[in-house]
Amino acid sequence: MDCLPRELVPAILSRLPIPSLVQSKSVCRAWRILIQDQEFVDKHFKRMIDNDPSFILQIIGNAIQNQLYFGDFSSHPNGGNAMITKKLTIPPLSNFHLVSSCNGLLCLRFTRPSFGLCIYNPFTRDYIELPKIITKNPASHHGSVLGFGLDPTTKKYKVVEVSYKGITCRTLPRRVAISSMRRPPLTAAYASSIESEVYILTVGSPTWRNFGRFPFHLMWQKSQVLVHDKLHWIYYPDTINATDLIMSFDLANEQFNEVPRPDFISSDMRFHELVVLRGCRSAVSSDNEGLEIRVMKEYDVRESWVKEFSIGTYVPRILQPNDQCESWNNSRFYLPKRSIRVLCQLRSGGLLLEYRNKALVIYDPHCRIFHDLQVTFAGISTYFRIVVHVASLNWIETT
Repeated sequence: MDCLPRELVPAILSRLPIPSLVQSKSVCRAWRILIQDQEFVDKHFKRMIDNDPSFILQIIGNAIQNQLYFGDFSSHPNGGNAMITKKLTIPPLSNFHLVSSCNGLLCLRFTRPSFGLCIYNPFTRDYIELPKIITKNPASHHGSVLGFGLDPTTKKYKVVEVSYKGITCRTLPRRVAISSMRRPPLTAAYASSIESEVYILTVGSPTWRNFGRFPFHLMWQKSQVLVHDKLHWIYYPDTINATDLIMSFDLANEQFNEVPRPDFISSDMRFHELVVLRGCRSAVSSDNEGLEIRVMKEYDVRESWVKEFSIGTYVPRILQPNDQCESWNNSRFYLPKRSIRVLCQLRSGGLLLEYRNKALVIYDPHCRIFHDLQVTFAGISTYFRIVVHVASLNWIETT
Protein backbone atom coordinates (compact mmCIF):
# COMPACT_ATOMS: atom_id res chain seq x y z
CA MET A 1 0.00 0.00 0.00
CA ASP A 2 2.99 2.33 0.45
CA CYS A 3 3.42 2.52 -3.30
CA LEU A 4 -0.13 3.79 -3.85
CA PRO A 5 -0.74 7.50 -4.45
CA ARG A 6 -1.61 9.18 -1.16
CA GLU A 7 -5.08 10.29 -2.30
CA LEU A 8 -5.98 6.77 -3.43
CA VAL A 9 -5.84 5.19 0.05
CA PRO A 10 -8.86 7.11 1.46
CA ALA A 11 -10.79 6.43 -1.76
CA ILE A 12 -10.24 2.68 -1.33
CA LEU A 13 -10.94 2.59 2.40
CA SER A 14 -14.13 4.64 2.04
CA ARG A 15 -15.62 1.80 -0.05
CA LEU A 16 -15.06 -0.87 2.59
CA PRO A 17 -17.98 -2.21 4.66
CA ILE A 18 -17.97 -1.18 8.31
CA PRO A 19 -16.65 -4.47 9.81
CA SER A 20 -13.66 -4.45 7.42
CA LEU A 21 -13.05 -0.76 8.05
CA VAL A 22 -12.93 -1.28 11.81
CA GLN A 23 -10.36 -4.05 11.33
CA SER A 24 -8.31 -1.76 9.07
CA LYS A 25 -7.69 0.57 12.03
CA SER A 26 -5.20 -2.01 13.30
CA VAL A 27 -3.05 -2.02 10.13
CA CYS A 28 -1.00 1.03 11.03
CA ARG A 29 -1.13 4.32 12.92
CA ALA A 30 -1.67 6.37 9.75
CA TRP A 31 -4.75 4.35 8.81
CA ARG A 32 -6.15 4.59 12.33
CA ILE A 33 -5.82 8.39 12.26
CA LEU A 34 -7.38 8.55 8.79
CA ILE A 35 -10.35 6.32 9.66
CA GLN A 36 -11.06 8.33 12.81
CA ASP A 37 -10.96 11.64 10.94
CA GLN A 38 -14.45 13.20 10.85
CA GLU A 39 -14.12 14.22 7.19
CA PHE A 40 -13.41 10.59 6.26
CA VAL A 41 -16.28 9.38 8.48
CA ASP A 42 -18.69 11.76 6.72
CA LYS A 43 -17.47 10.65 3.27
CA HIS A 44 -17.92 6.99 4.14
CA PHE A 45 -21.36 7.63 5.62
CA LYS A 46 -22.59 9.42 2.49
CA ARG A 47 -21.41 6.51 0.39
CA MET A 48 -23.29 4.09 2.65
CA ILE A 49 -26.52 6.10 2.23
CA ASP A 50 -26.39 5.57 -1.54
CA ASN A 51 -26.46 1.80 -1.04
CA ASP A 52 -29.28 -0.39 0.23
CA PRO A 53 -29.51 0.09 4.01
CA SER A 54 -28.19 -2.35 6.54
CA PHE A 55 -30.10 -3.50 9.58
CA ILE A 56 -29.61 -4.06 13.27
CA LEU A 57 -31.62 -6.96 14.66
CA GLN A 58 -32.21 -7.77 18.31
CA ILE A 59 -33.22 -11.31 19.14
CA ILE A 60 -36.38 -11.51 21.23
CA GLY A 61 -36.47 -14.33 23.77
CA ASN A 62 -36.02 -14.93 27.48
CA ALA A 63 -32.62 -16.56 27.20
CA ILE A 64 -31.14 -14.63 24.26
CA GLN A 65 -32.80 -11.24 24.45
CA ASN A 66 -29.58 -9.25 24.60
CA GLN A 67 -28.06 -10.41 21.32
CA LEU A 68 -27.55 -7.92 18.49
CA TYR A 69 -26.93 -8.82 14.85
CA PHE A 70 -25.85 -6.77 11.86
CA GLY A 71 -27.60 -7.76 8.61
CA ASP A 72 -26.75 -6.76 5.04
CA PHE A 73 -28.41 -8.79 2.30
CA SER A 74 -27.28 -6.55 -0.58
CA SER A 75 -23.83 -8.18 -0.67
CA HIS A 76 -25.14 -11.75 -0.70
CA PRO A 77 -24.31 -13.75 -3.86
CA ASN A 78 -27.91 -14.97 -4.18
CA GLY A 79 -29.00 -11.50 -5.27
CA GLY A 80 -30.65 -10.44 -2.04
CA ASN A 81 -32.82 -13.52 -1.39
CA ALA A 82 -31.09 -14.15 1.92
CA MET A 83 -29.79 -11.97 4.73
CA ILE A 84 -26.56 -13.12 6.33
CA THR A 85 -26.16 -11.71 9.81
CA LYS A 86 -23.09 -11.08 11.92
CA LYS A 87 -23.26 -11.17 15.70
CA LEU A 88 -22.20 -7.90 17.33
CA THR A 89 -20.54 -7.19 20.63
CA ILE A 90 -23.06 -5.75 23.07
CA PRO A 91 -22.48 -3.10 25.74
CA PRO A 92 -22.16 -4.22 29.38
CA LEU A 93 -25.85 -3.68 30.12
CA SER A 94 -28.61 -6.01 31.28
CA ASN A 95 -32.01 -6.42 29.63
CA PHE A 96 -31.73 -3.69 27.04
CA HIS A 97 -34.13 -3.02 24.16
CA LEU A 98 -33.27 -1.57 20.77
CA VAL A 99 -35.13 1.75 20.43
CA SER A 100 -33.79 3.57 17.37
CA SER A 101 -30.79 4.33 15.17
CA CYS A 102 -29.26 7.54 13.80
CA ASN A 103 -26.05 7.96 11.79
CA GLY A 104 -24.80 4.56 12.84
CA LEU A 105 -25.48 5.06 16.56
CA LEU A 106 -28.01 2.99 18.47
CA CYS A 107 -30.32 4.25 21.20
CA LEU A 108 -30.87 1.47 23.74
CA ARG A 109 -33.21 1.39 26.73
CA PHE A 110 -32.07 -0.83 29.59
CA THR A 111 -34.06 -1.98 32.60
CA ARG A 112 -31.45 -3.36 35.02
CA PRO A 113 -30.18 -2.53 37.53
CA SER A 114 -32.50 0.44 36.92
CA PHE A 115 -34.28 2.05 33.97
CA GLY A 116 -32.08 4.15 31.70
CA LEU A 117 -30.91 4.98 28.18
CA CYS A 118 -27.64 4.38 26.39
CA ILE A 119 -26.13 5.54 23.06
CA TYR A 120 -23.98 2.82 21.50
CA ASN A 121 -21.88 2.40 18.37
CA PRO A 122 -21.96 -1.37 17.72
CA PHE A 123 -18.84 -1.31 15.54
CA THR A 124 -16.45 0.91 17.50
CA ARG A 125 -18.02 -0.34 20.78
CA ASP A 126 -18.12 3.20 22.15
CA TYR A 127 -21.09 3.82 24.41
CA ILE A 128 -22.37 6.35 26.89
CA GLU A 129 -25.07 5.99 29.52
CA LEU A 130 -27.41 8.97 29.55
CA PRO A 131 -28.43 10.75 32.76
CA LYS A 132 -31.82 9.89 34.16
CA ILE A 133 -34.79 12.21 34.01
CA ILE A 134 -35.48 13.79 37.39
CA THR A 135 -39.19 14.41 38.03
CA LYS A 136 -41.17 15.38 41.09
CA ASN A 137 -43.22 12.19 40.94
CA PRO A 138 -41.47 9.63 38.69
CA ALA A 139 -43.86 6.86 39.76
CA SER A 140 -46.70 8.67 38.01
CA HIS A 141 -45.14 8.22 34.55
CA HIS A 142 -46.44 5.02 32.96
CA GLY A 143 -45.15 5.16 29.40
CA SER A 144 -43.07 7.16 26.98
CA VAL A 145 -42.28 7.75 23.32
CA LEU A 146 -38.64 8.33 22.36
CA GLY A 147 -36.86 10.10 19.51
CA PHE A 148 -33.14 10.30 18.74
CA GLY A 149 -31.41 12.46 16.15
CA LEU A 150 -28.70 14.97 15.23
CA ASP A 151 -29.12 18.73 15.58
CA PRO A 152 -27.83 20.03 12.20
CA THR A 153 -26.81 23.40 13.64
CA THR A 154 -24.77 22.29 16.65
CA LYS A 155 -23.81 18.81 15.36
CA LYS A 156 -24.88 17.46 18.73
CA TYR A 157 -27.16 14.47 19.21
CA LYS A 158 -30.43 14.93 21.05
CA VAL A 159 -32.87 12.54 22.70
CA VAL A 160 -36.53 13.51 23.04
CA GLU A 161 -38.82 11.70 25.48
CA VAL A 162 -42.56 12.29 25.76
CA SER A 163 -43.66 10.77 29.07
CA TYR A 164 -47.29 9.95 29.77
CA LYS A 165 -48.91 9.66 33.16
CA GLY A 166 -52.34 9.10 34.58
CA ILE A 167 -53.06 6.13 32.30
CA THR A 168 -51.75 2.60 32.01
CA CYS A 169 -52.68 -0.55 30.17
CA ARG A 170 -53.56 -2.11 33.53
CA THR A 171 -56.19 0.53 34.24
CA LEU A 172 -57.77 0.35 30.76
CA PRO A 173 -60.31 -2.14 29.47
CA ARG A 174 -58.66 -4.65 27.15
CA ARG A 175 -60.10 -3.11 23.96
CA VAL A 176 -58.96 0.38 24.93
CA ALA A 177 -55.55 -0.79 26.19
CA ILE A 178 -54.76 -2.43 22.85
CA SER A 179 -55.79 0.62 20.84
CA SER A 180 -54.43 3.35 23.12
CA MET A 181 -50.89 3.24 21.72
CA ARG A 182 -52.06 2.76 18.13
CA ARG A 183 -55.16 4.70 17.24
CA PRO A 184 -58.20 6.41 18.74
CA PRO A 185 -60.92 6.45 19.90
CA LEU A 186 -60.63 6.57 23.66
CA THR A 187 -63.66 7.16 25.79
CA ALA A 188 -64.00 10.66 27.23
CA ALA A 189 -63.05 9.51 30.73
CA TYR A 190 -59.83 7.90 29.56
CA ALA A 191 -58.96 10.57 27.01
CA SER A 192 -59.23 13.34 29.57
CA SER A 193 -56.96 11.46 31.97
CA ILE A 194 -53.96 11.44 29.62
CA GLU A 195 -51.21 13.90 30.53
CA SER A 196 -47.77 14.16 29.03
CA GLU A 197 -44.52 16.03 29.51
CA VAL A 198 -41.66 16.51 27.04
CA TYR A 199 -38.00 16.19 28.04
CA ILE A 200 -34.99 16.94 25.84
CA LEU A 201 -31.39 15.89 26.39
CA THR A 202 -28.39 17.06 24.41
CA VAL A 203 -26.01 14.08 24.51
CA GLY A 204 -23.05 15.15 26.65
CA SER A 205 -25.16 17.39 28.87
CA PRO A 206 -25.54 16.28 32.51
CA THR A 207 -29.27 17.00 32.75
CA TRP A 208 -32.51 16.80 30.78
CA ARG A 209 -34.47 19.95 30.02
CA ASN A 210 -38.19 20.00 30.78
CA PHE A 211 -39.92 21.24 27.61
CA GLY A 212 -43.27 21.47 29.37
CA ARG A 213 -46.62 19.79 28.84
CA PHE A 214 -47.64 18.36 25.50
CA PRO A 215 -51.35 18.59 24.53
CA PHE A 216 -51.41 15.54 22.23
CA HIS A 217 -50.93 11.80 22.47
CA LEU A 218 -48.15 10.43 20.23
CA MET A 219 -48.44 6.90 18.88
CA TRP A 220 -45.62 4.54 19.77
CA GLN A 221 -43.90 3.12 16.68
CA LYS A 222 -41.26 0.43 16.28
CA SER A 223 -38.87 2.59 14.27
CA GLN A 224 -38.49 6.34 14.40
CA VAL A 225 -38.97 8.48 11.30
CA LEU A 226 -36.27 11.11 10.81
CA VAL A 227 -36.58 13.30 7.71
CA HIS A 228 -35.12 16.78 7.08
CA ASP A 229 -33.62 16.77 10.59
CA LYS A 230 -37.09 16.35 12.09
CA LEU A 231 -38.58 13.50 14.07
CA HIS A 232 -42.10 12.42 13.11
CA TRP A 233 -44.91 10.62 14.88
CA ILE A 234 -48.58 9.88 14.27
CA TYR A 235 -50.64 11.63 16.91
CA TYR A 236 -54.20 12.39 17.89
CA PRO A 237 -55.50 15.28 19.98
CA ASP A 238 -56.95 14.62 23.41
CA THR A 239 -60.47 14.33 21.99
CA ILE A 240 -62.91 11.59 21.07
CA ASN A 241 -62.91 10.03 17.57
CA ALA A 242 -60.10 12.31 16.39
CA THR A 243 -58.51 11.81 12.98
CA ASP A 244 -54.94 10.53 12.96
CA LEU A 245 -52.54 13.38 12.22
CA ILE A 246 -48.76 13.67 11.83
CA MET A 247 -46.58 15.70 14.17
CA SER A 248 -42.94 16.70 13.59
CA PHE A 249 -40.28 17.86 16.01
CA ASP A 250 -37.48 20.06 14.67
CA LEU A 251 -34.21 19.05 16.32
CA ALA A 252 -32.68 22.47 15.60
CA ASN A 253 -35.30 24.92 16.90
CA GLU A 254 -37.03 22.34 19.16
CA GLN A 255 -40.51 23.12 17.88
CA PHE A 256 -43.47 20.80 17.30
CA ASN A 257 -45.42 21.32 14.08
CA GLU A 258 -48.36 19.59 12.45
CA VAL A 259 -47.64 18.04 9.05
CA PRO A 260 -50.16 18.69 6.25
CA ARG A 261 -52.50 15.72 5.77
CA PRO A 262 -53.37 14.62 2.22
CA ASP A 263 -56.54 16.32 0.93
CA PHE A 264 -57.74 13.15 -0.75
CA ILE A 265 -57.72 11.08 2.45
CA SER A 266 -61.16 10.61 3.98
CA SER A 267 -61.58 11.52 7.64
CA ASP A 268 -62.15 7.86 8.59
CA MET A 269 -58.92 6.67 6.91
CA ARG A 270 -56.27 6.13 9.56
CA PHE A 271 -52.50 5.95 9.19
CA HIS A 272 -51.06 3.28 11.44
CA GLU A 273 -47.38 3.67 10.52
CA LEU A 274 -44.87 6.22 9.24
CA VAL A 275 -41.78 5.22 7.29
CA VAL A 276 -38.97 6.81 5.26
CA LEU A 277 -38.85 5.64 1.63
CA ARG A 278 -35.80 6.83 -0.33
CA GLY A 279 -35.57 9.96 1.80
CA CYS A 280 -39.29 10.84 1.65
CA ARG A 281 -41.75 10.80 4.53
CA SER A 282 -44.44 8.19 3.87
CA ALA A 283 -47.61 7.02 5.61
CA VAL A 284 -49.06 3.51 5.64
CA SER A 285 -52.76 2.69 5.93
CA SER A 286 -54.67 -0.55 5.46
CA ASP A 287 -58.02 -1.91 4.36
CA ASN A 288 -59.46 -5.35 3.60
CA GLU A 289 -57.41 -5.61 0.40
CA GLY A 290 -53.99 -4.90 1.90
CA LEU A 291 -51.70 -1.95 2.55
CA GLU A 292 -51.63 1.47 0.91
CA ILE A 293 -48.56 3.72 1.06
CA ARG A 294 -48.70 7.45 0.40
CA VAL A 295 -45.46 9.36 -0.14
CA MET A 296 -44.89 13.10 0.37
CA LYS A 297 -42.62 13.90 -2.59
CA GLU A 298 -41.88 17.48 -1.47
CA TYR A 299 -41.38 18.03 2.21
CA ASP A 300 -44.30 19.81 3.93
CA VAL A 301 -46.14 20.40 0.63
CA ARG A 302 -49.67 19.05 1.01
CA GLU A 303 -50.22 18.74 -2.73
CA SER A 304 -47.15 16.50 -3.12
CA TRP A 305 -48.78 13.53 -1.32
CA VAL A 306 -49.04 10.66 -3.82
CA LYS A 307 -50.51 7.18 -3.46
CA GLU A 308 -47.39 5.30 -4.47
CA PHE A 309 -47.94 1.64 -3.54
CA SER A 310 -50.78 -0.83 -3.03
CA ILE A 311 -49.69 -4.12 -1.47
CA GLY A 312 -52.03 -7.10 -1.53
CA THR A 313 -52.46 -9.80 1.08
CA TYR A 314 -49.60 -12.24 1.57
CA VAL A 315 -48.57 -14.71 4.27
CA PRO A 316 -44.88 -15.71 4.32
CA ARG A 317 -44.13 -19.42 4.24
CA ILE A 318 -42.77 -19.42 7.79
CA LEU A 319 -46.10 -18.04 9.08
CA GLN A 320 -48.48 -20.13 6.99
CA PRO A 321 -50.76 -22.49 8.93
CA ASN A 322 -49.67 -26.12 9.07
CA ASP A 323 -53.14 -27.22 8.02
CA GLN A 324 -52.91 -27.17 4.21
CA CYS A 325 -56.70 -27.41 3.96
CA GLU A 326 -57.16 -24.04 5.59
CA SER A 327 -58.60 -21.51 3.16
CA TRP A 328 -56.81 -18.35 2.01
CA ASN A 329 -59.46 -16.23 3.70
CA ASN A 330 -58.63 -17.89 6.98
CA SER A 331 -54.93 -17.28 6.31
CA ARG A 332 -55.75 -13.63 5.73
CA PHE A 333 -57.51 -13.49 9.08
CA TYR A 334 -54.52 -15.22 10.62
CA LEU A 335 -52.25 -12.30 9.71
CA PRO A 336 -53.74 -8.87 10.57
CA LYS A 337 -52.47 -5.89 8.57
CA ARG A 338 -51.07 -4.25 11.70
CA SER A 339 -48.63 -7.15 12.08
CA ILE A 340 -46.98 -6.07 8.81
CA ARG A 341 -44.35 -3.33 8.89
CA VAL A 342 -42.85 -1.48 5.94
CA LEU A 343 -39.10 -1.12 6.57
CA CYS A 344 -37.64 0.62 3.51
CA GLN A 345 -37.46 0.82 -0.28
CA LEU A 346 -34.48 -0.80 -1.95
CA ARG A 347 -32.47 0.55 -4.87
CA SER A 348 -34.20 -2.01 -7.09
CA GLY A 349 -37.55 -0.38 -6.27
CA GLY A 350 -38.70 -3.28 -4.12
CA LEU A 351 -40.15 -2.80 -0.64
CA LEU A 352 -38.77 -4.65 2.36
CA LEU A 353 -41.56 -5.81 4.67
CA GLU A 354 -41.47 -7.36 8.14
CA TYR A 355 -44.18 -9.82 9.23
CA ARG A 356 -44.83 -10.39 12.94
CA ASN A 357 -41.19 -9.90 13.97
CA LYS A 358 -40.53 -13.28 12.37
CA ALA A 359 -40.25 -12.98 8.59
CA LEU A 360 -38.77 -10.57 6.05
CA VAL A 361 -40.28 -10.27 2.58
CA ILE A 362 -39.31 -8.27 -0.52
CA TYR A 363 -42.30 -7.01 -2.50
CA ASP A 364 -41.79 -6.15 -6.17
CA PRO A 365 -44.37 -3.42 -6.93
CA HIS A 366 -43.87 -3.69 -10.69
CA CYS A 367 -44.53 -7.42 -10.97
CA ARG A 368 -46.63 -7.55 -7.78
CA ILE A 369 -44.62 -10.54 -6.55
CA PHE A 370 -43.52 -11.40 -2.99
CA HIS A 371 -40.12 -12.97 -2.27
CA ASP A 372 -39.50 -14.52 1.14
CA LEU A 373 -36.12 -13.48 2.55
CA GLN A 374 -34.20 -16.11 4.46
CA VAL A 375 -32.72 -14.77 7.68
CA THR A 376 -29.94 -16.66 9.45
CA PHE A 377 -28.83 -15.90 13.01
CA ALA A 378 -25.75 -18.09 13.15
CA GLY A 379 -27.96 -21.15 13.53
CA ILE A 380 -30.66 -19.41 15.59
CA SER A 381 -34.15 -19.07 14.15
CA THR A 382 -36.38 -16.96 16.36
CA TYR A 383 -38.27 -13.67 16.70
CA PHE A 384 -36.43 -10.39 16.25
CA ARG A 385 -36.74 -6.63 16.63
CA ILE A 386 -35.25 -4.68 13.73
CA VAL A 387 -34.35 -1.09 12.86
CA VAL A 388 -33.19 0.28 9.51
CA HIS A 389 -29.58 1.24 10.09
CA VAL A 390 -26.97 3.10 8.07
CA ALA A 391 -23.76 1.80 9.64
CA SER A 392 -21.19 4.47 10.49
CA LEU A 393 -17.95 5.02 12.35
CA ASN A 394 -19.33 8.09 14.15
CA TRP A 395 -17.69 8.57 17.51
CA ILE A 396 -19.75 9.51 20.54
CA GLU A 397 -18.73 12.85 21.98
CA THR A 398 -19.47 13.22 25.68
CA THR A 399 -18.70 16.92 25.96
